Amino acid sequence: MMDMDAIYREYADPVFKYLMTLCRDEDTAQELTQETFYQAVRSVGRYDGRCKVSTWLCQIAKHLWYQELARRRRKGTSELNEKLASSGADLFETVSIREEKMELFRKVHILDETAKEVVLLRLTGAFSFREIGDIFGKNENWARVTFYRAKQKLVKG
Repeated sequence: MMDMDAIYREYADPVFKYLMTLCRDEDTAQELTQETFYQAVRSVGRYDGRCKVSTWLCQIAKHLWYQELARRRRKGTSELNEKLASSGADLFETVSIREEKMELFRKVHILDETAKEVVLLRLTGAFSFREIGDIFGKNENWARVTFYRAKQKLVKG
């Protein structure tokens, strides 16, 4: 039987950082981190040990994030729209920045799923290559090469 207290102490921070790369909101990441460990406790009997515990937990976290996105879409809320409506920021500047981000994310979206996730983890979450390798159950060098190749595709594309 797995010691879930020890697992929580060891992996709560990496799972939180991973979720921060996905949602970029501390409160949401904190809530999803707690839900990740709740779901891990509920499904610990199904963990077969074929992957690292960190990989298993990050997969649970990613699934929960996708559920959260679907819930938000159904509810019809958009954080960007709320921020635009409530702030007195210059609309032109906001739109310009948003267009640049959209162009970058369009390019990133074209990448295969693994490359996309590595790029987002590296750029938005400030994860080290070693940590990215651990998340995927690979080594640091794999993460470096995957990031480099993805970056080359983004520059060309």
